[in-house]
Amino acid sequence: MVTLKQAAQDYKSTTTKNIADLEKVPTNLELIDDSFEVEENGKIKTVNQQVIMIDEIKYRIPASVVAQLQVLIEDSPDMTHFKVKKTGTGMDTRYLVIPSMA
Repeated sequence: MVTLKQAAQDYKSTTTKNIADLEKVPTNLELIDDSFEVEENGKIKTVNQQVIMIDEIKYRIPASVVAQLQVLIEDSPDMTHFKVKKTGTGMDTRYLVIPSMA
């Protein structure tokens, strides 16, 4: 039998986080196609997204991050890590991909 305390200590949120929540991101992580359902105006809608997994936690990767990373890798093919800065919220969210020195 598991106690409430043990369950709380072992709990891991299933909420998908954002790549900007990470201090740095390795470029060699596998990109995974993912989806979830939300209710919108009384109808169920499927939302597709790309994520990476780190320590069993999903981190969403916006397409704009992949596009910026492509440009950085063209100029620095040996780049192994990067960081993402996020500004704004909702539809006004902007991401800035910054190369990291490992």
